[in-house]
Amino acid sequence: MHDPFWPRTLAILLLAVAMTVTVIRLQETGDLPETPEPAIRLLPEDPLRAEQRRCQEMGEAAAKDEECLRVWAETRDRFLGRDAGPALPLDNEGQ
Repeated sequence: MHDPFWPRTLAILLLAVAMTVTVIRLQETGDLPETPEPAIRLLPEDPLRAEQRRCQEMGEAAAKDEECLRVWAETRDRFLGRDAGPALPLDNEGQ
């Protein structure tokens, strides 16, 4: 029986050498296409995002900050796809 390990290994090695030589020659001649610059998306700063950062920097004190509680509620509503509205339903039974 013929073991296919060595012929396959040799073929992979030759292919890797050929690709390396090709890339080096293309770099030397300048025939390689230029690498595109990464696209930077310049989006307007979301005021909610700025408030989220502020609350994050506050640490545990943010749990008692009224504005941070509002920001977290709005963030949750956006994430869940809900319209902004009262966090809890109004209870009209006690009136």
